[in-house]
Amino acid sequence: MKIVLLDAHTANPGDLSWQPLEAIAPCEVHARTPLDQTVARCAGAEIVITNKAPLTREIIAALPALKYIGVTATGFNIVDVVAAKEHGIVVSNVPGYSTPAVAQHVIALMLEMTNHVGHAAQSVADGGWVRCPDFAYWDHPIIELSGRTLGIIGYGEIGSAVARIAVAFGMKVLASKRTWKEPPPAGVTAAEIDDIFRQSDVISLHCPLTDATKHLVGTRTLGLMKSTAMIINTGRGPLVDEPALAQALNEGRIAGAGLDVLSVEPAKADNPLLTAKNCLITPHVAWASRESRARLIDITAANLQAFLAGKPVNVVNG
Repeated sequence: MKIVLLDAHTANPGDLSWQPLEAIAPCEVHARTPLDQTVARCAGAEIVITNKAPLTREIIAALPALKYIGVTATGFNIVDVVAAKEHGIVVSNVPGYSTPAVAQHVIALMLEMTNHVGHAAQSVADGGWVRCPDFAYWDHPIIELSGRTLGIIGYGEIGSAVARIAVAFGMKVLASKRTWKEPPPAGVTAAEIDDIFRQSDVISLHCPLTDATKHLVGTRTLGLMKSTAMIINTGRGPLVDEPALAQALNEGRIAGAGLDVLSVEPAKADNPLLTAKNCLITPHVAWASRESRARLIDITAANLQAFLAGKPVNVVNG
């Protein structure tokens, strides 16, 4: 049995080990794989591991030995799961591995937009404090989070982790969820999405990307927000209508945005958010702590072991 890793660099740029997979079978590790080389590299392999390297219907059809696809991510849209099922191929993903890291990144974006720590430190490094006649200065309002309202759209594992931190800050939390099997915990109030847009001082997106949620943040919902409100997206880029958000920021209709994801990644030079006012963008790294990536590799190996034992888990095309 051979395991082929198509784009290993993403999860492990060299600071971790693939030993959990190597203990199962020999691994052919590729840092990155161009689309036109995928079939050649996977030829004869029963197991393929991918993160963002696409496995299309045509590629799957060209790999008759393939039995299992492991996605080293929670999102699995890069695999044609319908085609995989038609060919009897099991596809597993890795849910939940990055919850602490993503929740922490949400808070980091929120704090940078309210406390401007990075900006202030750069100002000091540029000599601003040395030139200042006063013992303290600031050129952005410093905003206390205590008593303000955080709206969470998608109160799942990550959304609830963010909520717990926000409650510790003294924030009020409004949360939307498709179904509430039990009442929300203390400090969290269930709310409709439009009410979250109207009432929140900060909104954080944690819902899945579907036809219903694509461009959830758009002209209409941005028009519901307070002019002092901010939005954070660490979920999926297409949850946001990017031209509409850029326009709202540039016109001062909302106060700021913190984004870790964009609709096209890597970012395109003409994305209007790259030059929008009060817009912080990080390069899709909320998930990427060393601890998260180690969990990702361990769970990927555990998924494969479960498949080989005839009891597959985390199957997304069952």
